Amino acid sequence: MENFVFHNPTRIIFGKDSQQQVGRELKGYRKVLLHYGTGSIKRCGLYDQVVNSLQEAGIEWVELGGAKPNPLLSLVYEGIRLCRENGVELVLAVGGGSTIDSAKAIALGACYTGDVWDFYTEKAKPAAALPVGVILTIAAAGSESSDSSVLTREEGLLKRPCSSSLVFPKFAILNPELTYTLPSYQTACGIADICAHILERYFTRSPNVDLTDRLCEASLKTLIAFAPRVMAAPADYEARAEIMWTGAIAHNNLLGTGRTADWGSHMIEHEMSGIYDVAHGAGLAVVFPAWMKYVYREDIQRFVQYAVRVWGVDYSFGEPERIALEGIARTKEFFSSIGLPVSLKEMNISGDRLEEMAQKATKDGSLGNFKKLDQADVLNILKLAS
Repeated sequence: MENFVFHNPTRIIFGKDSQQQVGRELKGYRKVLLHYGTGSIKRCGLYDQVVNSLQEAGIEWVELGGAKPNPLLSLVYEGIRLCRENGVELVLAVGGGSTIDSAKAIALGACYTGDVWDFYTEKAKPAAALPVGVILTIAAAGSESSDSSVLTREEGLLKRPCSSSLVFPKFAILNPELTYTLPSYQTACGIADICAHILERYFTRSPNVDLTDRLCEASLKTLIAFAPRVMAAPADYEARAEIMWTGAIAHNNLLGTGRTADWGSHMIEHEMSGIYDVAHGAGLAVVFPAWMKYVYREDIQRFVQYAVRVWGVDYSFGEPERIALEGIARTKEFFSSIGLPVSLKEMNISGDRLEEMAQKATKDGSLGNFKKLDQADVLNILKLAS
């Protein structure tokens, strides 16, 4: 086990009707930026509940809607302008990972005299940020209790991450009821995103990490058990609750303690969704099994462990390689069973820009840690995913 420091300051408020507490959580702030997506929170009544809570608490707000999957830099610039012009003291994100990531970027940019994109290209390091609060509406990205944000710049179609302890949300309200009305495809994409966050940490070369191995395996098995239930019955509160809490645990850094994570598959998928604007979870459902098939021989025993502990493949199934490949096949089958694509072809992505994606993904160096991936490796993985 490697040395580590674990610190997660986000206050989690979990359960039914918890969104009603937002005004109480914002006590002490005079004006907030209310940031949300393309209107679903208004259609389902959540917007009115939030606004009423703000009014009762005597908190003023300005609004910025329009956050979309793969959040855009141009909208972040608009949010920064609103914060500066209106004396905003906190950014309140009501939505999923894209809204939260956009809110974090706004919070950073409002306190920076340069271009906020500098943080996403590592030209500068954040030194200050407005606080961020969250009301979560989809279990997926885990951004509600993480220190990370991902943003897309329209020019060049570049999707890049930024991590800073400054953007851990001050609080996150998690009510599984708020996910009942999600389309099944979005629910499935969220489940795949959560799986990927766990798998990025699980496939490590760090030795002697059995506790976090077991935590990762338990988290994956929870998703495998409850995904079919929630796909069949969208208003199954207990299934939604298990998945929502797993999503937060998957990306709050706990599962990565004492081990070096990989993140190669995420970086490859960022180029895919940056160019084609596909749902991040769907892209990961395509990329991850291909990555697994490309790298499993680097540590076949870890893939055997994964197949046996997570998917219940018996050691009597055959030689280690056969067991490892069966685990990969069952991963792919799981994604397919909940309605996700598992190939580029199923996403209507042709092969004419694979080299471009591989080049952009490795422009600043190799990807991943389980196996270092250069441009040729990334291209081979994309071909396996085709």
